[in-house]
Amino acid sequence: MKAGMHQSTQLRQEMKINPRLYQAMDLLYMPLLDLQQHLKQELLTNPFLDMVEQEDEEEDGEEVAEQAEPDPAPEEKPAADEIDWEEILLNGFDAGGRHEEHEEKEYFEPVTVDTRELSDHLRDQVALLELSERQKLLANEFIGNINDDGYLGCSVEEIVVGINEMIEKAAEESGRDPTRAQLFAIEEGEAMLLTIQNLDPPGVAARDLRECLMLQLREAGLQQSVPYRLIHDCFDELINHRWSEISKRFSISPHDVQRAADEIAKLDPKPGLVYSGASDNYIIPDLVVDKIDGRYHVFLNDANLPRLKLSKAYQEIARDKKKFDGENKEFISNKLNSANWMIQAIEQRRQTMLKVMNFIVDRQREFFERGVQFLKPLTLREVAEVINMHESTVSRVTNEKYVQTPRGVLPLKFFFSSGLSTTGGEDVSARGIKAQIEKLVSEEDSKHPLTDQAIVNILKETGVQIARRTVAKYRDQLGVLSARMRKRV
Repeated sequence: MKAGMHQSTQLRQEMKINPRLYQAMDLLYMPLLDLQQHLKQELLTNPFLDMVEQEDEEEDGEEVAEQAEPDPAPEEKPAADEIDWEEILLNGFDAGGRHEEHEEKEYFEPVTVDTRELSDHLRDQVALLELSERQKLLANEFIGNINDDGYLGCSVEEIVVGINEMIEKAAEESGRDPTRAQLFAIEEGEAMLLTIQNLDPPGVAARDLRECLMLQLREAGLQQSVPYRLIHDCFDELINHRWSEISKRFSISPHDVQRAADEIAKLDPKPGLVYSGASDNYIIPDLVVDKIDGRYHVFLNDANLPRLKLSKAYQEIARDKKKFDGENKEFISNKLNSANWMIQAIEQRRQTMLKVMNFIVDRQREFFERGVQFLKPLTLREVAEVINMHESTVSRVTNEKYVQTPRGVLPLKFFFSSGLSTTGGEDVSARGIKAQIEKLVSEEDSKHPLTDQAIVNILKETGVQIARRTVAKYRDQLGVLSARMRKRV
């Protein structure tokens, strides 16, 4: 193979998407809160955009006509700026369009609100203890190795070795003899671990689940209780629900073992998550489905969304073409075209979301009437074909969007699920099958829980053809234990 530089000619096709199509894609993709912030930013950066006031909405529709047919000043190019939304939505935003220069904008990184994490909570408590500076240094080293769920991420030996290496390095850098540095002993580490484990929340700094549960019972003063003895002496048998073995070993009835296990189940296996730094996510639905006079109606929940219109004042300025030339003329043309595009793109987003949700409501009417067990299988492609849009467009519309319904606030993705065949020739949603399995388990006799095969037989009686391994898979996804593990005495 000869190395070196060479030239060659190549013929290929390349599609360049209009930058504004990317913007339209982003608008479809944005949830309500993100869209609200985006429109506020657009109002600040584009002088040709203005908000529709309440009194404007009560007029005869003059503003609507003005938005639909904006004045193309200062350069009249109506044909070039006309948008074929039908082609865009049908082709999934892969339509080319006229190439335009990217308009440089200033973007602001969202500012994260300061939150109190588990480490902050622990350090606040350490500050209240009567510890020497040396002990505080060791305490902070322990806190730094505690995971978000509250468990100690490494052994005491590793922590002591790590902090000793840090002390030796500091001594060496300062010109002192590292061998004369006051290093920590393992015993000091063990003592500090006990101190940290006495902090809130109970169970923090545990090295495994067994120790975490024991610390919580110790904090409650239950070291002499049956639950504490079970965890301390036969933890493996306990987590495997071997009630008979435990009852024989401790000479207590299986019923008392079961009762002790129920008390243990009330403990927190991840105590640190109470102080997790993750912020609460508040969901504001993008759509609302209401039942009015026996019919389901779909509404957009966009009352707090800025309604845009073209600014009359700036339109008047733009009409006087003699005042502008060069860069000023280009700036006004770009901003006016951008404002027209934004208004049309927002309206198209509204219509597209309503069209998709109305189809979902028509298809899933039985779900709204009778519950999740009657949810029908549905795919993005099926919706796209019926409403004459591209599958990727439907995907963007349903992404991270929520709808408020008579059956609760649900993500739009909830309504899309694969299907299973029935003996009657119809299809049933996989999510509906999961709901049936969950209902069967909740109503079963706890002394004789349903096996996976028993669930298969019951579903077969209702016309659902399903394999035992599929039932096991759905049961695992639901977090439901096997029949042996659900059995109670």
